[in-house]
Amino acid sequence: MKRSWLPSLVTLAVLVFFFAPLVMLVVNSFNASRFGGEWEAFTWQWYERLWAADEVWDALFITLKIAAVSSVTAMVLGTLAAYALHRFRSWLQSFHSMLVTLPLVMPDILMGMSLLAFFVALGVELGMTTIWIAHVTFCVSFVTMVVLGRLQDFDFILLDAARDLGASPWVAARKVLVPLLLPGILAGGLLAFTLSIDDYVITFFVSGPGTTTLPLRVASMMKGRNLPMINALSTLMIASTFILAAIAFRLQRRRA
Repeated sequence: MKRSWLPSLVTLAVLVFFFAPLVMLVVNSFNASRFGGEWEAFTWQWYERLWAADEVWDALFITLKIAAVSSVTAMVLGTLAAYALHRFRSWLQSFHSMLVTLPLVMPDILMGMSLLAFFVALGVELGMTTIWIAHVTFCVSFVTMVVLGRLQDFDFILLDAARDLGASPWVAARKVLVPLLLPGILAGGLLAFTLSIDDYVITFFVSGPGTTTLPLRVASMMKGRNLPMINALSTLMIASTFILAAIAFRLQRRRA
């Protein structure tokens, strides 16, 4: 039977479509041209300017701090919500499920405007706290869905067996339930961390003075036509992503 080259060509086209913009971005980060239309000369000046731009690193620190706190909070609340939705049944079950899934389908601009109106009505000062609340609001749903998927395969007979052997509900949950759900909880937390770092629209509405996150800072740099520094920052982020992915893959192979 003659081998078809169509699947290989389709795969190659998809890879080129995905990685070509990233390659162009990395190349232009070393281009002396300010607008990247044509190659002028190799230079490190954009990285030097980026290193000296304290406002970018301040925004990165704020972003990481908000993402860390938001993801941990969303992990706790999302796990509890997933367990309640899966374990307990009531006439309000469909209503609870709708409340959990609503942030998944609601447009970001609508959520941002509604949260802004809510904070203004309560007289809450916009800042780090409002960004944290907003990020937890839309991240909880993602964590809940991930943990719910893990709970579908969980055998609650193990939990009942621990109770029969004399374990209290708290000990049974800590020794049996949480360790078996931990991969799903961590996956949901990582997803929440990524979503929090990447969010722009909702953060734009609920941020205040002195709480500029990295996406907001990049947007302001775009308005200032500071494309080379954005290319340099993006290149560093791409390199960090590949390094972290390589470390995770290596650790996974060691455990296997």
